[in-house]
Amino acid sequence: MSVLARAGAGPLSAAARAVVPWLWRGKYFSSGKEPAENSLVTPMLRHLMYKIKSTGPITVAEYMREVLTNPAKGYYVYRDMLGEKGDFITSPEISQIFGELLGIWFISEWMATGKSAAFQLVELGPGRGTLAGDILRVFSQLGSVLKNCDISIHLVEVSQKLSEIQALTLAEEKIPLERNAGSPAYMKGVTKSGIPISWYRDLQDVPKEYSFYLAHEFFDVLPVHKFQGFCGHKLHDVLIAPGTADLTADVDFSYLRRMAQGKVASLGPVQQQTFLKNMGIDVRLKVLLDKSDDPSMRQQLLQGYDMLMNPKKMGERFNFFALLPHQRLHGGSHQMNARQSKPSPSPVAGFGELVWR
Repeated sequence: MSVLARAGAGPLSAAARAVVPWLWRGKYFSSGKEPAENSLVTPMLRHLMYKIKSTGPITVAEYMREVLTNPAKGYYVYRDMLGEKGDFITSPEISQIFGELLGIWFISEWMATGKSAAFQLVELGPGRGTLAGDILRVFSQLGSVLKNCDISIHLVEVSQKLSEIQALTLAEEKIPLERNAGSPAYMKGVTKSGIPISWYRDLQDVPKEYSFYLAHEFFDVLPVHKFQGFCGHKLHDVLIAPGTADLTADVDFSYLRRMAQGKVASLGPVQQQTFLKNMGIDVRLKVLLDKSDDPSMRQQLLQGYDMLMNPKKMGERFNFFALLPHQRLHGGSHQMNARQSKPSPSPVAGFGELVWR
């Protein structure tokens, strides 16, 4: 099992009992009979009002969980929040190169770990399916390398709306809900390239087989005790119109490392700029520019590259982090040589330069 995570970096608050401020209660909870025409009184706000009146203050983490993933009213459940018309945009939506390089990363790791006869690619919170689609395109282009490997795709997604979009992106059709009560997956289908794909609401439901896990901007939306992050691409007051805006937190990678408790090896975090450069983003950009005669396409490629790599944009703001089995690094060049004062470059692509073996 290998896990590749990418998210914004920063410390998480240690407050264990942070609560939704009572100042908010004074502003919105005075009567419980606010006029329906007030656009700030969302269905989620009404739900939270009754919840707090019934059981008392809630933690910030519980507030975040309700606002984002409540089955009936949560922000992620029934809306498409990505892209120019949504509230924010992610790296896969900015440039195809991002997903292509991650596809190369998984193939590199598959080769480095012995070319297993089968593997599952498990993505947590797959957005619109754009990242998985770019990765699958690389798998198809390098089919001669993977021809003897049985690959399956497993998506962990709580949003009904996004799962429908993912199905259209990856399978080009609307996939019916799984009616088999014994199946842990709620949807199953086949991708455009003929690879089995399944959807789950809980990570525990994914089959326990040899897997690569991908968490792209996933950890930053898990319930925490400090948050912001966005509505209409702008910072948004977290207590206004709950359920209509995204809440996001900087990820404390050191906390993730501590939670691993030494059971797996960890690499990173490294800045996105460094990771993508190690993966060969400059070479890939040149190839795409040389192939394109369309000025608008060339401009789009260059703008996407700038957004991903510019230190003032995403280049230093986002980080990559990996968890791998100890044997993957055992005896590798990452160990400190007796004659060296610093570790050798990592043998894992992205955390060191990509080397094909």
